[in-house]
Amino acid sequence: MKFAKELSIILGISLLGEIFNKLLPLPVPAGVYGLFLMLGLLCTGILHLEDVDGCGNFLLDNMSMMFIPAGVGIIRYREQLMQVGVPYLVINVLSTFIVFVVTGWAAQWMMERGGKKQ
Repeated sequence: MKFAKELSIILGISLLGEIFNKLLPLPVPAGVYGLFLMLGLLCTGILHLEDVDGCGNFLLDNMSMMFIPAGVGIIRYREQLMQVGVPYLVINVLSTFIVFVVTGWAAQWMMERGGKKQ
């Protein structure tokens, strides 16, 4: 019975996130609204971690099953993906490299700037 209560709390918060998504004209996914709502309830003490701990851990432990449909979709449309696979691969490698370089430069610049103020 405890698991059903925990699941209903999590699903209720997810439902509120969906409602916020429909009511508010912001480009924010419903899941993000639900996560912020859950965070707010946990931080204010309205909801305690023990109230959702068991079901939350179960859902996290079995999260990999949620990726099966996406994997099947990738396999199903393999031919279409192979047509654009090389450009996507090049874009991913280049953008990852650019992000690494810019992040490194920004970190060095901030460390040098912080050292001058001391």
